[in-house]
Amino acid sequence: MALAFTASLITAAPAASAAAPRCDTRPVQTALKALEKVGASGISVTVKSPGCGVWHGGVGLADLKTGRKAVGNEHGRIASNTKTWTATVVLQLVGEGRLKLDDTVDRHLPGLVRTEHYDGRKITIRQLLQHTSGLPDYLDAWDDLEAHRWEHMEPLETVEQALTLPPPDDRTPGGFAYSNTNYNLVGLIVEKVTGRDIGTEIEERLIEPLGLRHTFWPGDRTTLPKPEMRGYVDRDGKLADRTEWNVSGADASGALVSTSADATTFWTALLSGKLLAPAQLAEMKKTVADSFPSERYGLGVERYETTPGFVTWGHSGHMESGHKFRNAVTDDGRRAVTLLIGSESFDSDQVDAIIGKLIHDLR
Repeated sequence: MALAFTASLITAAPAASAAAPRCDTRPVQTALKALEKVGASGISVTVKSPGCGVWHGGVGLADLKTGRKAVGNEHGRIASNTKTWTATVVLQLVGEGRLKLDDTVDRHLPGLVRTEHYDGRKITIRQLLQHTSGLPDYLDAWDDLEAHRWEHMEPLETVEQALTLPPPDDRTPGGFAYSNTNYNLVGLIVEKVTGRDIGTEIEERLIEPLGLRHTFWPGDRTTLPKPEMRGYVDRDGKLADRTEWNVSGADASGALVSTSADATTFWTALLSGKLLAPAQLAEMKKTVADSFPSERYGLGVERYETTPGFVTWGHSGHMESGHKFRNAVTDDGRRAVTLLIGSESFDSDQVDAIIGKLIHDLR
């Protein structure tokens, strides 16, 4: 594995010059060996560094039934990483003067949010993007997620479901309470302002300009393009394949299908300033306290500081199909680590530690 890995990195590396940093493959080799022990069924990996360029590889199996190995080109559901793409569209609209972060929900969707507990006249777009709106997660209204596996669901339905629930009881002192409802509501605002659904806006503003040939908005499509990372959930002590799923209800909060390579291209473009003007990128990076001590949350981005003084950005994801997503990108977009994971159960703390060390050590 080490020999093949080294060769592929050398192929991807930029031409040698006096100013170019040397390609050191050891941090990635160490990370791959560690990832083999975290208990995931399969992991699609993309790594970007100044010295080695971009490398794609895999750990474990993309398909447990056939024994197909993960090699780094698999399609999977990136789940809540979609929120960053949605937030980017919103901030582009802000830059165009078509939205303001301090606009209220009621300004664009009058009367939609008006109950005993929730008032759209007092909830802003910024609060939706930052999960400080106080709205509950519509998923909390579902006792059995699998009962809805094949259903088409409109984003408006998910918002209406959430409005029947009591306020979340897990809010941090700063008001943070993670809720998928926030982003589905943002998607409805985008549609009201542009006349096009959030999936179309993401496709035309992000996917097409960046040339992301393996990223798409699935709609009601339940299957993944081949080669796919199969998704596995725990059922009675065994891994059950739940790859096929209608994720229409996830909408702006989590519907995107992509690869680790395409997601890396998006994130490095975002952090290097290619998608947002400086003022909007600065707004995205303004954070509040998250539910986790080592994290803070901006506008659709998670801020990590696992090593004091060393800041990276990303957004984790978890889909009912078993797919999980982890990534980290440096502030300048020059270093990135992206993992598309095929099973819901693995040593999550160990994976986060591996990503944190790897991106710190990349050169």
